[in-house]
Amino acid sequence: MASSGSTVVRCATCRTKNQVPSAASGIPRCAKCKSLLPWIGEAGDDTFGEVVTASVIPVLVDIWAPWCGPCRMVSPALEHLAAEMAGRIKLVKVNADDAPQVSARFGIQAIPTLLVMRGDEVLARQTGAAPEDKLRTWLEGVLPAAPSH
Repeated sequence: MASSGSTVVRCATCRTKNQVPSAASGIPRCAKCKSLLPWIGEAGDDTFGEVVTASVIPVLVDIWAPWCGPCRMVSPALEHLAAEMAGRIKLVKVNADDAPQVSARFGIQAIPTLLVMRGDEVLARQTGAAPEDKLRTWLEGVLPAAPSH
């Protein structure tokens, strides 16, 4: 797991800090209160399989670059949606400059390019930055319905 890294996420329910690995066999939950946590990670050519295609939930892949203005503009919206849809989607950021094999595999011609994946299958694709409400509508149309609690 160390190869794919981890992030520290603060639980929205109890404010406890949790370490969330980029790759895991389950869905991240708070160690204290067991609330679902947003799952945001990074992947590159060497870790794409374990972080994205092996995920137990659908993955929103954000193919971006640090020099891309629209990429930087859409990033906060994607992170907010990942938090809002915790347990339903995993957000994985792929730096196109550092992952030429991933970019080639998906025929990336422009960034940001967003892919919703389940295993090796691309369920939906969108190129270009869009406002958060449009991204939410797009994701809701692709993802399975939210589980009722």
